[in-house]
Amino acid sequence: MKNYLITAAKYAVSIGIVYWLITSVNRDNPTAFTDLRDQPKNWLLLITGTSICLGAVMLTIYRWYLLVRALDLPFRVRDAFRLGFLGFLLNFISVGSVGGDLFKAVFIAREHPGRRAQAVATVVVDRLIGLYALFLVASGGILISGILLNTEIDGRIVKASWATLAITLAGAVVFGLMAIPGFSQGRVAQQLERVPKIGSTIQSLIEAAGMYRKRPAVLAIAMFLSIIVHALFTVCIFLIACGLPGAHPTFLEHFIVVPMSVLTGTLPLPGGGLGAFEVVMKFYYQNISASGGVSGGQGLIVALGYRVATIVVAIVGLCYYLVSRKDVSRVMHQAEQELESPEPVAS
Repeated sequence: MKNYLITAAKYAVSIGIVYWLITSVNRDNPTAFTDLRDQPKNWLLLITGTSICLGAVMLTIYRWYLLVRALDLPFRVRDAFRLGFLGFLLNFISVGSVGGDLFKAVFIAREHPGRRAQAVATVVVDRLIGLYALFLVASGGILISGILLNTEIDGRIVKASWATLAITLAGAVVFGLMAIPGFSQGRVAQQLERVPKIGSTIQSLIEAAGMYRKRPAVLAIAMFLSIIVHALFTVCIFLIACGLPGAHPTFLEHFIVVPMSVLTGTLPLPGGGLGAFEVVMKFYYQNISASGGVSGGQGLIVALGYRVATIVVAIVGLCYYLVSRKDVSRVMHQAEQELESPEPVAS
């Protein structure tokens, strides 16, 4: 019951943020949503953007498949897509504490008793690589755009850009340390594992990275695919912006706006940072263009348009769920037990 109450509170926060954003846009620009309804839209661009979103999700699932196979776990591509789309759906609609990542890990562990650690490692490394690639894409957009040298840009965006570059550099150092044989048994790693609250998470990351230390080619391919994925999501949102009425930042500026907004998916909010994603999009749309002319309300509208695209993609997961509803329910029940029990649940 506690998990359900926590999840309900998260949804309440997210919905409250979105409601506040919509009311603030209506207050500043009363015609924003009526213009969206009445003005012509480029449906071809909107459909293309949604299709690219679907392609990016499929590429993400294939990246995870490669990481699973790298640990010699028997796994078929069609199973990867089935679990991947189900996980994508669960990230949207899961009422309890079982998200898509935990669902995938438990499902694989259930199929391969005794290899629970490897199953969890595939999900942890997949998420870690995806997150770092997001910083790489954002850093690339920052450096290519020259935003750091533009004195007309909002100072908060410049500070966030410097912070992004610093985190990207620090991430490179961390990946380099994890690649060193024996690092996981070293003094530094042991001290990091004792850090309050996050020590267990750090330990899980170090252990997962250790399983892939002898598979650098797979990690390199996974990182490359992740960069392509985030670039596709950026193109997706740019096409949605072009398909909707209203001004928007340039294509290159979107390579800063989108990664910085997507980073909110790391927050403990449902639907990949529902509410927080919209806040960041609104802020960047309003402040990133030195020439002005782009309203924050347009950023919110584009963010909501992207939400619609992801919901369309999630329908694929819904189809998988309807076909294997009983099996999914059993795995979710087992995943809930995993959260409540300190010991692995028997398959």
